[in-house]
Amino acid sequence: MPYKEKEIEKQYYTIGEVAAMFDVAASLIRFWETEFEQLRPKKNKKGNRQYTKQDIETLRTVYHLVKERGYTIQGAKDVMKNKSVQTKDKMEIIDSLEKVRSFLVGIRSQLNTKA
Repeated sequence: MPYKEKEIEKQYYTIGEVAAMFDVAASLIRFWETEFEQLRPKKNKKGNRQYTKQDIETLRTVYHLVKERGYTIQGAKDVMKNKSVQTKDKMEIIDSLEKVRSFLVGIRSQLNTKA
């Protein structure tokens, strides 16, 4: 049986990496940290923020509510407090539908090039 190397997953991400993931400024992420109590990344001895996968999921929810759905900060806070599970489920459904759509669009473009 051949040896298969495991992919190494990062434990922590810097604020720059997280900002690049969402294509926003690092200052916006720092602002969201002050506004949303769920966002409390760990800081190292130098004071640099270290984001975990859970922090990134929380940021994804905030980004979805504020940037994609158009909620105000206060409205997003209310939704996060009251319906965080429902919001997360809806986001997962939207993500899976977007993946299916991109797959189907790719198939359509392949079919059009062959015809």
